Amino acid sequence: MQDKTVLITGASSGIGRATAICLSKEYARLILCGRNHEALIKLQKELTGCKTHVLIFDVRSREAVNTSVKQLPKRFSNIDILINNAGNAHGLDFLQDGDPEDWDAMLDINVKGLLYVTQAVLPQMVERKSGHIINVGSTASKEVYPKGNVYCASKHAVDALNHGMRLDLNGTGVKVGAVHPGLVATNFSEVRFKNDTERAKQVYTGYKALEAEDIAHTILYMLQQPEHVNITELVVMPSAQASSTIIHKHD
Repeated sequence: MQDKTVLITGASSGIGRATAICLSKEYARLILCGRNHEALIKLQKELTGCKTHVLIFDVRSREAVNTSVKQLPKRFSNIDILINNAGNAHGLDFLQDGDPEDWDAMLDINVKGLLYVTQAVLPQMVERKSGHIINVGSTASKEVYPKGNVYCASKHAVDALNHGMRLDLNGTGVKVGAVHPGLVATNFSEVRFKNDTERAKQVYTGYKALEAEDIAHTILYMLQQPEHVNITELVVMPSAQASSTIIHKHD
């Protein structure tokens, strides 16, 4: 990992932030991407052991993504690893009660945003015949649960794109894999429930959820494999979780 250039989307919080901290300890060169300028600058100041660069853009804007990647300083311009982490869930409603604005946000960020960033970075990897893409999906990529309709659909799309990328890039020297986390104690539920902190807190009460660092270490493990080894996907859940709807909680 030393001196590899890694671009991480959604680096300002949660899994993205934890992954940046984890990879900084491996002396990777990090491009920290997101919308929260203040949070990214704060993270950059914490990562004193490696070289970092901050990019502020919204993955929903194809123009902003392309412009930002093209304007990278020379020492950060050759991206070896892309971690497509930016994602979100908005609302938990029956389809007939859903808010189309929530649908747009999930599809635009989770699916189209992943496509925009990947296409901005991928040509240089193909040209060099070297690169690694890690897509952060979800257990919602593998199963659908009540009221999860559009979020699950967006993560199923991530799963399909992960498979599609691997087929399209076969023989190019670019590896593609995905990690699909279960319940991770981040601000995910707070965003989903639109800052209803009490409701969000209940999601992680009564059992030990995964921590963002657990997924960061999983990503590092995937990246550390020999050149001839590609981990195509890993599903990671807390021990208490058997599925999206079956979680063993203590009293």
